Amino acid sequence: MTKSSRQMQLGTVMIVAMCAVALLAPWIAPYHYDALDLAGNLSGPGPGHWLGQDELGRDIFSRLIFGARTSLSVALMAVGVSVVVGVFVGATAGYLGGLTDTIVMRVVDILLAFPGILLAIALTAVLGPSYFNVVFALSVLGWVGFARLVRGQVLSERERDYVQAARALGIGRFRIIMRHVVPNVMAPVLVQATFGLGGAILAESSLSFLGLGVQGYPSWGAMLDSGTDFLLTAPHLSTFPGIAILITVMGFNFLGDGLRDRLDPTFKRVT
Repeated sequence: MTKSSRQMQLGTVMIVAMCAVALLAPWIAPYHYDALDLAGNLSGPGPGHWLGQDELGRDIFSRLIFGARTSLSVALMAVGVSVVVGVFVGATAGYLGGLTDTIVMRVVDILLAFPGILLAIALTAVLGPSYFNVVFALSVLGWVGFARLVRGQVLSERERDYVQAARALGIGRFRIIMRHVVPNVMAPVLVQATFGLGGAILAESSLSFLGLGVQGYPSWGAMLDSGTDFLLTAPHLSTFPGIAILITVMGFNFLGDGLRDRLDPTFKRVT
């Protein structure tokens, strides 16, 4: 078994386990995520509270489990929207070419000049912190990378024999793009989406850390933020959310590396 295969398997196990935890949160969490126990505030890991309690006595393990729902769902929604928009825009621009391609790519170049996280912070600050506003803020620039990638792939695919044959048969442009060209350029999109999920989790955690994330529900970034006031007296408040973010992002990166090696045999890893 190659190193990339082992990484892919490890990443798959990590992500599947995290998704299972998020889906089964109400059944496997030992406490409600907002259950208070002021007498046990800032208690360290121990019997009854495996990862300790926060400043309000809430069980950190339960909040981590429910926080997985927030981070994973926001990441999946943001990347899903970005993939749909990016694939459609990139495929249309690459296939049609000419003025359409020029206009679209200039817009993409302009948007790529904006720092993604700073724009997300500005948007959520203006629109207000909420689930859909966070997804929107992460999707505003998320699609441009997919559009650029797909456009480059389509420029090559549109000259292939099967596309020429479809044109000769009188098949419409939209059908050629969506039914013939797009399915053949999805391999690199899948790889980029996997890496994008890890980036989206980091971005969502950053927004939550700044108080601009999902409100009224546990979030790993918000848990990190609340723990910064107790780093010396109760470091477990920040340690365990940080580990959860690390494991999840590493899982997506391992999976992305493995998919890239599997789907692109010509890729040569630099060691």
